[in-house]
Amino acid sequence: MSTMIGVLGGMGPLATVDFVEKIIRQTPAEKDQDHLPLLVHSVPQIPDRTAYLLDNQASPLKALSHGVRTLANAGVGCIAIPCNTAHYWHPDLVEISPVPVLHIAKACSDRLVQQSVRSVGLMATDGTLKANFYAQQLEQRGIALTLPDESLQRQIMAGIYQVKAGNLAEGGALLDKCVDAFLAHGLERVILGCTEIPLALEHIDSSNLAVGVDATDALAEACLHWYQQAQTPH
Repeated sequence: MSTMIGVLGGMGPLATVDFVEKIIRQTPAEKDQDHLPLLVHSVPQIPDRTAYLLDNQASPLKALSHGVRTLANAGVGCIAIPCNTAHYWHPDLVEISPVPVLHIAKACSDRLVQQSVRSVGLMATDGTLKANFYAQQLEQRGIALTLPDESLQRQIMAGIYQVKAGNLAEGGALLDKCVDAFLAHGLERVILGCTEIPLALEHIDSSNLAVGVDATDALAEACLHWYQQAQTPH
């Protein structure tokens, strides 16, 4: 069985690099050979996921499926997708993939259970909110979820697209205020459910990272757990 992890990325490019860095940081390595073997397929030309879900624009499923097949044919043992909204198509990708496809919302929800968190807010794209997979994963674990109102969600999306445009400081400042707005409701934690959000908050060294639950980091941890299990003789 291959222990190489395939990364289906490019959504966006900075978020993919951030994800790989998080895997490296989490790995208890003393030398190069202790790190996880990764094969990164980063294709920013995959059609916009939110644009499809909200405006019925081009579907990314064909491009996502091509990425899964490319990685599987290259010999990876599992696949991770560092894009939250893309997990709307997770069932379709699981169906065509000969190897496991990890789920970012499951990884994030598992972390919340480990931390005994009972109430969270969710910062994510319009597409991720519509796809509803975070709500499903959290409900299975008995965790109460609060979603942003329309005004707050507009601010979240503005911050996300600033990051996608490379304006990390501007995006980070906007998103930092959005976390503050959630915390004013008395929630325990806030899920950073778009890969651009933790990237921007880290860039401005936000104190809110302490209360944010980084879904990208949780997926990186799931990759490490998969790799350790794959190395264990059965």
